[in-house]
Amino acid sequence: MTRNRPALLLAVLASLLLAPAAWAYPGGTPGFQTDAAPYCAGCHSSTSAQDLAGATGDRATKELAENKHLALIRAGEGGYAKLSAPDRETLVQHVQALDAATTVKLSALPKAKPGEEVTVKVELTGGAGPVVGVALVDMPHRWQARPIPGSGWQVVGTPRILGQDFQEQMEWIERRPEAAGRNLAFVNVTGILSDAAKGEWGRADVVWTLRAPDEPGTYSLVAAYWYGTEKASPLGVIEDPIRGKMLRGGYAGASGRVKFSPVLTVQVQ
Repeated sequence: MTRNRPALLLAVLASLLLAPAAWAYPGGTPGFQTDAAPYCAGCHSSTSAQDLAGATGDRATKELAENKHLALIRAGEGGYAKLSAPDRETLVQHVQALDAATTVKLSALPKAKPGEEVTVKVELTGGAGPVVGVALVDMPHRWQARPIPGSGWQVVGTPRILGQDFQEQMEWIERRPEAAGRNLAFVNVTGILSDAAKGEWGRADVVWTLRAPDEPGTYSLVAAYWYGTEKASPLGVIEDPIRGKMLRGGYAGASGRVKFSPVLTVQVQ
């Protein structure tokens, strides 16, 4: 068994490289219908150093999109080597435009009674898919946020997912057995398309019903948004005859993002 371990590791690595849509965005999490927190997005970049506040050394700076992603494009590293210098700069501009246009807005009433059911709405603009992820968490931090059930909130019923075409989406969440409960704090949204060259941005809404914590107090709600960038630019993709559009920077690259909504404070009393 010890002698075969290197071969086994190589086989596992090869399986990941040959089937990227099964394990990383923009393929979403088609086989995983459960809660998630943003610490899982190690290959993603951040648009704000505050999302990693308290990180030791220069770790937060290294996680910024400017350093973890855009610097690789400008340097022509990896899959970007086949682009000319002007095309690499255009790709950078497209990605920056997408990041600037991408927003995540969270809305809910500022007060609730203990145990009261409240409606929480998340409105998304921008981001490149075709699949994105959305979750309700307790703080805007990549490595410390947890799904909101951990802070006393309870998700009631199935979240309502309205895609870019304003139609309700059920396919992803219905893969979870109904008997197990579909009251998830994390969802996938499919069909998200943005075109940075044309300045056209995707959109989606997700609506949750929550039961407020039983204990009175001040509670925070934050929406986390996982999205891609390179598929919003014609320079960010490579056409594969079998797998279609592939990310130029690779699926294990840093072209994905995690972005947070402003913190929403709810008084439970």
